[in-house]
Amino acid sequence: MTVIALPRVRRRAPVALGACLLSFAAFWWAQRAAHVSMIDLMVYRAEGETVRAGGDLYALRTTEAHLPTTYPPFAALLFTPLTLLDASTMRALATAGNLALLVVFVALSLRLVDHARVEGVWWASAAAVWCEPVWTTVRYGQINLLLGVLVLWDLTRRPWHRWAGVGIGLAAAIKLTPALFAVFLLVTGVVAYARRGSAGPWLRHARGAAVAFAGATLLAASALPYDSWRFWSRMVFETGRVGLVEDTANQSLRGVLARLLHTTQPGLWWVAAAAVAGSLGLGVAVAAELRGRRAWAVAACAVTALLISPVSWSHHWVWCVPMVLILGTRGRAATVGSAQVTAISTALVTAAGTSLVFCSYALWWVPHGPGRLELQQTGAQLTLSALYEGAGLVFLTLIGVRLWRTCRTV
Repeated sequence: MTVIALPRVRRRAPVALGACLLSFAAFWWAQRAAHVSMIDLMVYRAEGETVRAGGDLYALRTTEAHLPTTYPPFAALLFTPLTLLDASTMRALATAGNLALLVVFVALSLRLVDHARVEGVWWASAAAVWCEPVWTTVRYGQINLLLGVLVLWDLTRRPWHRWAGVGIGLAAAIKLTPALFAVFLLVTGVVAYARRGSAGPWLRHARGAAVAFAGATLLAASALPYDSWRFWSRMVFETGRVGLVEDTANQSLRGVLARLLHTTQPGLWWVAAAAVAGSLGLGVAVAAELRGRRAWAVAACAVTALLISPVSWSHHWVWCVPMVLILGTRGRAATVGSAQVTAISTALVTAAGTSLVFCSYALWWVPHGPGRLELQQTGAQLTLSALYEGAGLVFLTLIGVRLWRTCRTV
């Protein structure tokens, strides 16, 4: 039996790899057939050119859409090598790079849920490439997968490793949203110390993230002092530079409230909603971490960051990949017998439903585009344009309920 079984096992990985490569090839062809612009990649290149020319980084307006610079100065430093490439080569490398990053992102996500088989990585990557956040990330030439890999690389290693916090710190220096992971580690350490008298590895991890962030930021300040001063004293507070808050692509609580209230300034409604969602979401993440559920904690923190950010474009939701993988494996720890069957069935149905949300492209079925059409959406249209936020809130609720149930059984 062993002699017969071994070849079957050995064939699984090559078959999965072949399926993944075929899926990626079809994806690449579909992107080219759609004539994707990679407009954000062109902005990154323009930022690199501005840095090399010694220009005013935050006065930059580029591409036909006249897009501005919105990231911290450290990101612009990293974009300078793009100026050495012609546009077609840069687009091809960006597509190939994002597909490679997707595989790494999936592998790290599977490591979080203790499913690190090679064939699983290939199959999951073959499917994940077609979800809307990944499609749009590659379409625009965005860096979401890079940031996700930096964060997961940091959080899937041993807690006492030498480079603890570096991935999170660098990700936050490139784009501020990942900084919530450092806050999550800090709060976890403080709570652990208050309860147990020991902060464990969390405070050290948070300190490493802060040092890495400060080092990258100071490096940018030494190279770009004027741009750094402008960003940290002014531009960081001008969230309107990023885009229209009511845009359908804005899948944050602020975007939902703007469309729901038919206003471009949800004001205190958003502040209150973000405060509540941030507190509860961070609380769920910390509780999960303290109970040894690192996968739940990481995903809960990511979802919370996306919900409370002033603007979370649909492509920022690449974190749907670990969300689905976590939901799909949620029933593994259930008790044996009928309870286990029920838990696994529920987990699979929930994961399938979440996959449908992010693979349906339904948020683009509503009126959108020039003319601020989002401010006149009907009830059904509002529902479709809030699918990602809804999925995020349901995910946090499921994790919270599961933690409450496990707490009761202890």
